Order: sequence, then structure tokens, then C-alpha cells
Amino acid sequence: METAELQDKIFAFCEAAKGKKKLKEKDIIKGVSAEQNVPPDDVKKAMRAMIDVGRLMYSYGGGASSVEIPSEEYLREKGLIK
Repeated sequence: METAELQDKIFAFCEAAKGKKKLKEKDIIKGVSAEQNVPPDDVKKAMRAMIDVGRLMYSYGGGASSVEIPSEEYLREKGLIK
């Protein structure tokens, strides 16, 4: 599976959980890996690339970190969109 296609699957996985559950990095790696039959390392690399460009972001709350889709406000603040 190509990286761009895998990133779309990761984004869809995160979008499905948005507002319902905070996903940990591990949850996404395990879930997408099992769903798409892709090695966990490939999922991790694709997800890290998405975080680097701002398509996903880490958030911290209650002593735990999670990965989520950033809001438009956050993207404007970081200068990723105008």
C-alpha cells in the first residue's frame, strides 16, 4: 500500500473516532494495521509524517497524550493555512 493511501486510511480512522474517543498513538497503529493488513511500522511512519505536516496533531490532557485531527483555528495559528 502506498504511503498516501495509508495516510488517507489513518485519517479516516481518526475521523471516525472524532468526538467519541481520544485515540492514543498505539490505538491508531493497532487499529489501522489490523484493518488494512499492513505492518505496524508502516502505519507508525505514515502517521508521524502526517503529524510533521500538520494533518494530525498530538494533544495532551489529563496526564495522557492522544492523536487527533487539528482544528482550523489550530492550523491558522501554526501558519499551515491562511
